[in-house]
Amino acid sequence: MSARKQGDGQPEDGGATAGKRLKIAKFSEDPEKKGLSRRLKDAEISLPIVYGTIAFYLGRKASESQSHKWTVYVRGATNEDLSAVIKRVVFQLHPSFNNPTRVMEAPPFELSECGWGEFEIAISLFFHPDVCDKQLDLYHHLKLYPEDESGPQSTKKPVVVESYDEIVFPDPSEAFYARVQNNPAVIVPRMPAGFNISAPAPENTSERERGDTKDHPLSQWFMNFSEADELLKLAAARQQPFMEMIYEN
Repeated sequence: MSARKQGDGQPEDGGATAGKRLKIAKFSEDPEKKGLSRRLKDAEISLPIVYGTIAFYLGRKASESQSHKWTVYVRGATNEDLSAVIKRVVFQLHPSFNNPTRVMEAPPFELSECGWGEFEIAISLFFHPDVCDKQLDLYHHLKLYPEDESGPQSTKKPVVVESYDEIVFPDPSEAFYARVQNNPAVIVPRMPAGFNISAPAPENTSERERGDTKDHPLSQWFMNFSEADELLKLAAARQQPFMEMIYEN
């Protein structure tokens, strides 16, 4: 998988991690929840995501304890709003930070900080009730310094490290499918002819689009994973439509 830069600028040495499919375990067999939602058997709904960090050297403004300003984030692979699937994101920073557990309840799912050291950031994704009742834990290494340290670090070109993954939800609920069947951030299965689930009434447009990152101030540094995203969509399009829907009783 190749990754290209959006915009004219090129970052300092960072990198992109090849994508993988992260298959979420099916709903827990909670007797109290059985019968509340119909399930689409043998179907999968996928959510391509990108998570990573962008770090700028502060140059003359740098101090011993604050040499870089950085942002960690979770975004859509094509910068679409993820909030139809992801309810909140929790970032676990190094314990030396004040309030190292940061909870983002609304998109864009990101935070910015200043510091001097590199460390691993734990990223926990929590989903809406009709999507999944389990969290997904990801890990990302904050990188502040380019691989080539032969010269002074630029204050204009950041160090960018991103990972591309596809979150797969097997046997999704009918309610989940209905909400995201026309959502550009989500890959949904082809349905058999005559199959129809009415979508819920759309939300206010300004509210619905507020979480996308298409016009994000750092978007010129985002890596372009559209090629990998298109491959995923082509693969999904080739899948035979499943023919069975069952009820969870």
